This record gives sequence, C-alpha cells and structure tokens, in this order.
Amino acid sequence: MVEAVQKQPAEARFADELARLAATDSGPRPPGWRLSPRAVRAFVTGDDARGVTRKFWGDDALVDRCIVSVMGLQGLLLVGEPGTAKSMLSELLSAAISGTSRLVVQGSAGVVEDHLRYGWNYALLLAEGPSARALVPSPVLTAMRSGQIVRIEELTRCPPEVQDALISILSERTLAVPELGEGTEIRAAPGFNVIASANLRDRGTHEMSGALKRRFNFETVEPIRDPAFERALIARQLADRLADHPAIPTPEADLLDVLVTVFRDLRTGRTADGTVVAQPSSIMSTAEAVNTVHAASLAAAYLHGGPLTAAHVAGQLRGVVFKDDPEDAKKLRAYVDQIARPRARSSRAWAAFCDGT
Repeated sequence: MVEAVQKQPAEARFADELARLAATDSGPRPPGWRLSPRAVRAFVTGDDARGVTRKFWGDDALVDRCIVSVMGLQGLLLVGEPGTAKSMLSELLSAAISGTSRLVVQGSAGVVEDHLRYGWNYALLLAEGPSARALVPSPVLTAMRSGQIVRIEELTRCPPEVQDALISILSERTLAVPELGEGTEIRAAPGFNVIASANLRDRGTHEMSGALKRRFNFETVEPIRDPAFERALIARQLADRLADHPAIPTPEADLLDVLVTVFRDLRTGRTADGTVVAQPSSIMSTAEAVNTVHAASLAAAYLHGGPLTAAHVAGQLRGVVFKDDPEDAKKLRAYVDQIARPRARSSRAWAAFCDGT
C-alpha cells in the first residue's frame, strides 16, 4: 500500500510526463542531465503534442534563460517578490534535469556551514575518528557527488558567513575535507549546479557578498502580467488542491474574475482603467490568491453547505490583507467603497463580494 501524503515532489507528481518526454527525447543533453534542454523546457512550459501540461505560468523567455544558466558554471539565483513561484520553478527544473528535486537546503538564521558542506556522525567520530563512514554529507555535497541540482531556498536568510561557504563550491566545483587527510577533496560530477532563491521584500534577509553574487546569474521572477494566465493558473492549482474533495464544484468563471481583479488591483495599486488605489503592505501574490479561493471553497462546502460565492472569497481575503499594518484594513475598506461597489451595480459576483466584506 502507498501511504497517502499531502504533496508529492514534482518528479513523482509528473512521473508519467517525464517518462513520455524521456522516451521521445532525441535532443543533445549536457553531461549529467536526464533530459535535453528542449525537453526540460517542454516539461516546464508544456507541450500539448506530447501530453505535457504547462506548469509555470510566466515568462517563457525567463525559463529559457534559466535553463541556459544551469548548463553553465555559474549558479542560478531566482529573485523576486514572495509568491511569484520561484520555488516551484526551481523544483520543476531540478526534477527535469536531475530526476529529483529533493536535494534542498531551507535557508534561515539557524543554518550553519554544516548544512552547506558536511557534518559528522558523532558516535562514529568518537569511536573511530574522522572517516568517510562518519561523514554526514549535506544536500550540496550529495548533489556534487551524484552530479545533480541542489536547491537552496531563501539563500539571503542565511548569515553572510554561511552564504560564503558556497563561493569555492561554485567557483572551483570542489569541496575540501581536511579532516580526512591533507589534500582530501570532493569534486563535483557532471550535472551539478545550484539553484537558489531569494525574496526582495521579506524581512530578516542579509546582503550577499560581491564575491558570491559573481558566482550566480540573477533572474527576476515577475508577477504574472496576463490576467487570463493568472486565472488559468489559479483554476489549475485549485483543482489540484481539491482533488481529495470531489464534492466541491469548480468555481464559476465570474468568481475567478473577481478574485484575480481584486488581487491585481491591490498588488499594483491601479485598476485596469487607471484608477489609483491604496496598496496594502501585505503581499498580494498569485500564491495568496490560490490560498484564498481554496479556503473559501472549503468554508462554503464544509461550514455553510452551499455553493461557493464571491462573498466567501471576500471573507477569506481579510486573512491575507490584515497581517502587519492596521492601516491595511482602511485600505481594503476604501477599495470596496470606491472600486468594488460601483462594479456591484452591474455584476452579481461583485455584489456578493461587497456583501462578504
């Protein structure tokens, strides 16, 4: 029996698609890669002819640049605001290139050099001294040995002296292990590289040193510009989340239109017709929009026993906007009064949204 889990890694969720791509992949492959760069791009951006779904709904040219970057000898650093799918993109690239996305270091203030280099099994260390058997490899070292991609999430949350442990790894593709004897080192196998991510607006981040910046290619992941793309992504991710709740129906198109419009208006501080609105300090990302409509769907089905309406969405929106600044409550109220209520005169969905606030 397969144990049920809430979320499988990308290589498990899309195993059939990866197998189909591998079976038809005749393109040249860089050393150590499971798929050719063209097949990696098809896995991320979709290929209808081969039954491969689009997974990253953003700038396809960005995906191309990321793939080219990982083929080189610099790491790839995905930067941008929270909720712009940086982690998802790194997971998809790793799954397609290396066959696994599970070599991950989660950056935080508690990360030490051992998380990026290696540690020791202290029972074995005391019993027999430094040895290859006592060494505990980090995900970075494991990726170097196996020629795979390692992902470092929230790199700038790591202390600067810990970040700089990557400098020699990225520049020399070598990790010295002096405890095992003079000159002992581990050299990266073909296919190894680092994909890191960093948020631009989060608190508690550290500046990267100039030396480390030079070892990375920076790519900025922007919020989705096309409302239709964003609506399609939200619908797809909601369907995935509700797969275990078959009794919950798919939201109506006009409800998703209201959701996407509200988030885009508050995210950009401007409506589609150019009217300026006050931006809340909270992150109004696509990821938060998915969380909002997911929570609204569950509330409608399990608590209220009725169909999902824009009123349920409005009720859950408070948990997104009211996080840090008390002034954000006033900003949302002003948006409802000045923008949403005039729209409600000709739209049932907007009227329900106003009722829910």
